[in-house]
Amino acid sequence: MDYGDSVQKVLLRKIRKAEQDLVQLKLDYCRFVFGLTHRARVVSAGVTYVVSSVDVESMANTDDGEFTRPVITGLPADQAGSNAVVLGTDWTLEKTATAIK
Repeated sequence: MDYGDSVQKVLLRKIRKAEQDLVQLKLDYCRFVFGLTHRARVVSAGVTYVVSSVDVESMANTDDGEFTRPVITGLPADQAGSNAVVLGTDWTLEKTATAIK
């Protein structure tokens, strides 16, 4: 193996690691900024859904340096066994009834 191949392999490993780190950072951003945790409940078009996936690749940079809401997929909370629905970015985190007063 020559030097060029070795450098290419090292760089590819570093790129893949950086991509994985970026995905994790975006998931952390979703958790802390938007409140999206594992199995979070969101409301879209008046229906409550349980989040099943978050598409961090759909997040875009805004002019003020933040990220846009991610496209999410959810399962209707009151319909067991139903299919997942792509909710897009038009969702809000469900307000819990146990809020601290």
